[in-house]
Amino acid sequence: MRQDAAGDVLLAGPAIRAVAAGARSVTLLAGPRGHDAATLLPGLDDILVRAAPWIEPDPDPIDPAGLRDAVTELARRRFDAALLLTSFHQSPLPGALLLRAAGVPWVGAASEDYPGSLLDLRHPPEHHLPEAERALSLVRAAGFDLPPGDDGRLAVARPLPAVRELTGPPGYVVVHPGASVPARRPSAHRTAAHVRALARAGYRVLVTGGPDERDLTARVAGEHAVDLGGCTGTAGLAAVLDAARAVVVPNTGPAHLAAAVGTPVVSLFAPVVPAHRWRPHAVASVLLGDQSAPCRDTRARTCPVPGHPCLDEVSPGDVVAAVDRLAGPAPSGPSAARPAARPPEVPR
Repeated sequence: MRQDAAGDVLLAGPAIRAVAAGARSVTLLAGPRGHDAATLLPGLDDILVRAAPWIEPDPDPIDPAGLRDAVTELARRRFDAALLLTSFHQSPLPGALLLRAAGVPWVGAASEDYPGSLLDLRHPPEHHLPEAERALSLVRAAGFDLPPGDDGRLAVARPLPAVRELTGPPGYVVVHPGASVPARRPSAHRTAAHVRALARAGYRVLVTGGPDERDLTARVAGEHAVDLGGCTGTAGLAAVLDAARAVVVPNTGPAHLAAAVGTPVVSLFAPVVPAHRWRPHAVASVLLGDQSAPCRDTRARTCPVPGHPCLDEVSPGDVVAAVDRLAGPAPSGPSAARPAARPPEVPR
């Protein structure tokens, strides 16, 4: 079970591959925000989707009929065992209760709270570990491990969709300005300045975002970048990131998607959650943002500090220097950074 957002599901990928190496079949119970990312994970045989009201940021009221349906569906599948993959701030016990009600005979999770009869394996939460390694430590305690040759990095199933008609040739820089949590993203004004600086430095820049972020991506891209807002689904975005030299992105799902395709990340990281747990995993990266800001470790969804200094004080020069460090100097020549027209198609 991993029922939160896309980035969380991607970070669970190594643990899922470890279980798949030792199990006859693996099903992921995901939340609606994580489903599309789950479809990209190697090792899964099936995906179930249920919103968890103890995890969703804006949950609907508890629906007894919905809970009964969930128990019925889980019971019908007669699972042998379940592992609950949670973040450090989430309790696995509501999910464990659901699994027990469905008759799942063995349940394991990392839990600080007394679980009573809900858990067979009560693994100690290892808060010092990055999230991907924390999940791996749980499944290893349950007797699973990565197969030989698997280095434990994030990964996606390939082949990915063809996106060259959208992007042009490989070698561009992607700027992804959005994040589902407002406190974790710079202002549009500041991100637009980053895009201008990258373009002036000679990089060809693509701006990505979801269908609900088209206004944001258009504002950020301006006349200096290709606006791909709303032009791809999750698999298409993975393909766009795969051909990039580097990705500039806040702490949000596409940062982990970039790590999963092996593309270096300039991480604009607000310290509302700990960077050592949530920064891009096992990929070349540069962390930008004041990690000692007053919002540190608050898990705030809206910035509590006027002016959002932890991210909006990251200068365009800082971003260009970080991209230079990860991707090497920009191509020379007057056409290197020239944007193309906005693509009309929306591949999925």
